[in-house]
Order: sequence, then structure tokens, then C-alpha cells
Amino acid sequence: MKRLILAGFAALLALSAPFAAFAADIKIDDAWARPTLGQARNGAAYLTISTTGTPDRLVAVSSPAAGKAELHSMTMNNNVMQMRPVDAIQVTPGTEVKLQPGGLHVMLLDLKSPLKLGDKFPLTLKFERGGEVQVQVEIRNLRGGAAH
Repeated sequence: MKRLILAGFAALLALSAPFAAFAADIKIDDAWARPTLGQARNGAAYLTISTTGTPDRLVAVSSPAAGKAELHSMTMNNNVMQMRPVDAIQVTPGTEVKLQPGGLHVMLLDLKSPLKLGDKFPLTLKFERGGEVQVQVEIRNLRGGAAH
């Protein structure tokens, strides 16, 4: 009976190992957000995602700094800015996905408090295969530079 239990446990570990190892293949760089102005209730966060592992998709984001966080894209259409939620963002090995002003970004809705220059807040990124990755987002000036 002990051997059967140990064999089952070993099989479970073997099945879960590829998913645990995969999260380590995801790299998040340069996570930042602009400070909010006045009583603004919404903000945005930007970052760069890369992976050395299997292709994956970023499917959700969350943060205790906001009531809700969503993946968004911003485009210009006939000189009108259009911001739309996206279901997922594809991450392919060997390439970087940049979430940046004027393109893909994390929309922070119903902020709990203003985003102040020099502060940081946690952001959790949920990947379809790689699980959750948490990063610290630094509040920087409007050019993306660090606070002085």
C-alpha cells in the first residue's frame, strides 16, 4: 500500500513539474506606471514580457491597488483614440511583448488611492500555462524615468 501511495505521489509530482518549471521561464521587466493626476480613478501599468520556454498567453491581471485590472489595447482610428479590452496577450519564446503607452497595457480601474511618484504596488499576471507571476510596479514620471 505504501508503494502505491508513493508511486501516485511521484506521478503527481512528475505531472506538475513542467508547469512549475514553466513559470520560471517567464521574465517580466521594467514594470512601471504613471502617477495619476487629481482625483483620477483609473490608471495604466506597462511592462515587458518574455519567455524562454513554451509559448503562453497572458490571460488576466490583478492588483490590490485597483478594484479591477484588465488587459487593454489602444489604437488610433480617424484621429480618435480607441481603448478596448483584450482577452489575452500571446507570448512567444525569443520575442519580447512590450506593454507600453499607445499600445497594449494593463488598465487599472477604480484605484484604491492615487498613484504617487516613487511609490510601488504589486501586480499579479496570470498566464494560461505558466500560472501566476507577481511583480512590483514602480510609479515613474511621465517619460517613464525613475523618480529623482
